[in-house]
Amino acid sequence: MPRFCKAYGLTIESDIALPELLETPVDGRSADITVSRGHVEVPDAAEARQISPFGWVADNAFWLQVPGVARFRVRDASEITFDPEPGSDEASIRVFLLGSVLGAVLFQRGYLLLHGNAVEVDGACVVCIGPSGAGKSTLAAGFLQRGYRMLADDVVPIDADCAAVPGFPRLKIWQDAAEKMAIDTSAQTRVRPDMNKFNLMTRDNFSEVPLPVRWIYILGSENRDGFDVRPIHGMHRFAPLRENTYRRRLMEGMALQPEHLKRCGELASKVRLARLVRPKAGFDIDGLVDTILADIKAEG
Repeated sequence: MPRFCKAYGLTIESDIALPELLETPVDGRSADITVSRGHVEVPDAAEARQISPFGWVADNAFWLQVPGVARFRVRDASEITFDPEPGSDEASIRVFLLGSVLGAVLFQRGYLLLHGNAVEVDGACVVCIGPSGAGKSTLAAGFLQRGYRMLADDVVPIDADCAAVPGFPRLKIWQDAAEKMAIDTSAQTRVRPDMNKFNLMTRDNFSEVPLPVRWIYILGSENRDGFDVRPIHGMHRFAPLRENTYRRRLMEGMALQPEHLKRCGELASKVRLARLVRPKAGFDIDGLVDTILADIKAEG
């Protein structure tokens, strides 16, 4: 039976349960996106361009093959088809469906996508970006423990008004990070059955309305003592946004670079952008949160 839920301001009608998302009434309206089970063929060279060993694009279309899990196809920013492989589990299917596949839909709908986390602070949004392993989700968990509300984890869509669009109330966190923060994962589901990473549901600390992005911090680490905030000025503000675009190769494969460059420039002109460097030794979450909040207060 189809299920109706919402994410990124879009109504989704799905053949597969999506427990990470919020349910929503339909009220007679058609869904913005349909997710259905069906047959998906890997496209040939005449139909699509290959952008990775398991990814292909064409005008308004994207295919993803995940060995052992499923094949996916996205069409016209509104239609997602998934074709599970024998023996695959729904949790693994959802990882890719709610990540790269839904990311392709958002790209097709014109959003700038940043690889990071978004948190509400003083009625606006702070976005922390950086490569995998930089501590983005752990930092977001630190904000949540202080009562702040989250907008998005991993994929942060930015609209034409430079506002962050809320995703869904789920934060992915590794077991070791959860233990350091005294977060009990016993009642949480694993992201995938064979991963020691968990879905931390954040329904009580989730912001459901778009918020203007005012601060962006690029996380990094060095062999040093203490934290250091290094503002980025002038033309140097553009490259970090491009480099921390979610699934940039996908965006480029769909020939969306001109609009993407324009949107990066618009965002760079409206936010405080800085590198936030922490010591490599240890991971002082409270110190990191304190540093960001102090910088926000100092800059207004």
